This record gives sequence, C-alpha cells and structure tokens, in this order.
Amino acid sequence: MSTTGTQRRLPAAARQTTALWPSLLPPGRYGRDDLCAVAAEGARIRFADGRQLLCATSGLWNTNLGYGNPVIADAAAQALRDASYLSVFRYENLYARRAAAALVEVCGAEHYGKVLFSTSGGAANDLVMKLARQYHALRGAPRRKIVVGLRGGYHGLTYGSFSLTGEDLGQRLYGVDQRLVRHVTPNEPAELATLLERQGAQIAAVVVEPVLGAGAVPLDDAYVAELCRLRDTHGFLLVADEVATGFGRTGSFFASQRWPGRPDLLVASKGLTNGTCAAAVVVVSQRVADVFATAGALVTHGETQAGTPVTCAAILATLDEMRRLDAVARGRRLADRLDAELGRLVAEHPHVSATTGTGCFRSVRVCGADGSALHTRTEVPALVDAIRDAGAVVHPGPHGIQLVPALTYTEAELAELMQCVRTGLTAYATTAQKAQAGR
Repeated sequence: MSTTGTQRRLPAAARQTTALWPSLLPPGRYGRDDLCAVAAEGARIRFADGRQLLCATSGLWNTNLGYGNPVIADAAAQALRDASYLSVFRYENLYARRAAAALVEVCGAEHYGKVLFSTSGGAANDLVMKLARQYHALRGAPRRKIVVGLRGGYHGLTYGSFSLTGEDLGQRLYGVDQRLVRHVTPNEPAELATLLERQGAQIAAVVVEPVLGAGAVPLDDAYVAELCRLRDTHGFLLVADEVATGFGRTGSFFASQRWPGRPDLLVASKGLTNGTCAAAVVVVSQRVADVFATAGALVTHGETQAGTPVTCAAILATLDEMRRLDAVARGRRLADRLDAELGRLVAEHPHVSATTGTGCFRSVRVCGADGSALHTRTEVPALVDAIRDAGAVVHPGPHGIQLVPALTYTEAELAELMQCVRTGLTAYATTAQKAQAGR
C-alpha cells in the first residue's frame, strides 16, 4: 500500500478532532488548542490554550502595523454599513476609484497609471501573466508567451502562480502546467542573459521578488540594474512581485522604488489592508495601460470580492495609518536594531550559521551539532516549536527560521523576541543532542 501523505491513515481521534482543514499543517497537528488563535492585539496573539505569545511573523507577513488597528477596523465597518457589496465587475464603485488613485500616488504617478484589483497575491500573479501575454499580442508579438521567474521565488499556489513559484512544492503532483514558464538562478545575470539570447523573442515577462520570500534572499543592486538593462534591450515586461516586500517591509514604501528603473507591473497584497481583507492589486505603468486603452482591449479577468467597498476602505485607511504612524521610518529604525541583534546572535550562538534578508524581513540559518544545516522539513518545525514554547511565534524558513516583525514593534518587544529566539535555540539544541546520544 502507498504511504504517500495523501493516503497515510490516521487514528480516528485525530481525524475527528475538528472539521477545519487548515493550510499546510500536518494532519497530526489538527485540533490542537495551542495552534488555534482566538484573538490578537498589537504584537500579541492569544491562543485557545490560554497562552499569549509575541508575534514575530506579522500574521502571514501582512499585519505590518500590528493587530487590531482601530482606524482600519472602523473604516471597514463604515464601508460595510454604507455600501455593503459593490463590485468592479462590469461596473465601477467610488471606493475603488479612490483607492486606485491613492495607490497610483504612493507608487509614483509619474510612472504608474492604472490599478487592477484582485484578492490574493497568487491570483494577482495569475493576472500578471495574462496581462503580459495580452500586452505583447496587442503589439503584434503573440509568440511572446513565456514568463520567467527565479529559482527559490514564491508567487502563490493558484495554478498560474504555482507554475511561476520557483520552489518544488508538488507542482508535478498537482499537474501544474509549466511549459510556458522558465526559472533562472537569482543574482546570476549571465544565466538570464543566456536564456534571453536563446528565447528572447518568446519571453513576455520576468517576474521577481525584490527579496525572495522563501529564504529572505535580496536581489543585489548589480542584478537589478542588469534586469532593467535587459528589459530595455529585449522588450519583456519587468514585474516586481512586492506582495511581501511592499508597505515598508524593506525600508522604503516599495522595494522597487529604489531600483534604477521602475517595473512595468507592480504586485502588492499582504500589507495592503494590514491583513484585514483578502486583497491584492496589480499597479500598471502608464506605458502598458496605454496599449490596452489604444486598442480598446478587455482583459478577461474578474474576481467577485476584488475592489469591494470594504476592501478599498481598508486600503485607504491603511495608507493613512502608514503616514500617521510614520511606519516606513519606524521600520527602518527597527531594522537597524534588528541588524545589531542578529549580528550578536551569530557571534554568540554556536548553532547560528548566518542571517539573510533586509529591513524587517529576515532569515536565521541554523546548523546542528555536527555543523550541518537543519533539514527544512524534518528539523526546522521542532525549532519553531521550541521558540514557541519560549514565548514567540516565528515562521519556518530554509534551514532555520524567518523573523518578520511588525514595523511598529517597540524596543522592549524586540528584546523579548531575541530572548525567546535564544532560549528556543538552546532548548532545541539540547533536545537534539540528547536524541543523538540516545541512538
């Protein structure tokens, strides 16, 4: 009998604990009260087992201003009372008009011109692939259908975005069609240049995260500069997937605002409503938008909950709160303190081999007693649990953990987080050494 994860039998008690089927949680952990959140405020999450833990993940990297912001909550509630549900499907609504104008302004009205609403980063990347292919078809180059992503990049798990995601997460198992997708190694421009020499006339877009989500690996300045040069030479659309890096996460409102050339399309999602709504946007350069306008072309895409009043009210309130709280500058100051703390952690802890990332988007690489990197799927979860036992929620990452604190973290909260990380690392190492000795 097969023993694949989809067919392995579980005890009846484990199967019947809860009707909820959570995302990316092993079935053996279903129904645990210590993994069931009941409330959140500021930088704290309360769980059904009664514990209140410090959050070092900004939710799913999306509550950049912390949990429970009352201004955003009130704006969303007022929109629901005043307008209930209105769509951008064959109609417009005033909330969406206002949110689109505000996003163009914050992204840069000298370059961007239009905003399409979506409901998730994955769905928005599906839309990006459609836009890129249709753009080239409208300009008389229908063979330009290949979309290029980076190895190790993450763009979502819907079928289109799953094909673009550069990690092996079971795409072949699920029958994801990747025939029109290519992947190249990040920060190696020669590899991309070679691909363009061979297939440049077929490439519609190159989609990159300014910081690769899976391992918090930043694109270096030289690579970004070469991306922009190659875009100008070969004519593909350059897409910045800022689902994770947008809204102050890496030191500027959007990481691509520091690029020597602006992207043709910009994707934002996680920080867009401070985690309050299922929302995403694709911000389109005026140059690209003009091609569709001149042709009178429709884009065949629509999502029922995209651009609704509640979503757009939350976007507008989040933008206002980002300004009122001076969140981008606060994030930069927090990042400076985090740099210092992580430097000390590497110097002091024998099991910490390196840190990666930038701003408030960081990864800590951890090794075992023998110096080998922790196995991401079998050993890292135990480390995450140990840090959780010490009092903080962190994300698993490649060979270690990821730290994605809210931009509004206080100095005391950062000090508390680093103590939880140290305590958890020591506890994990002790347990692992005992297990090794007992073999």
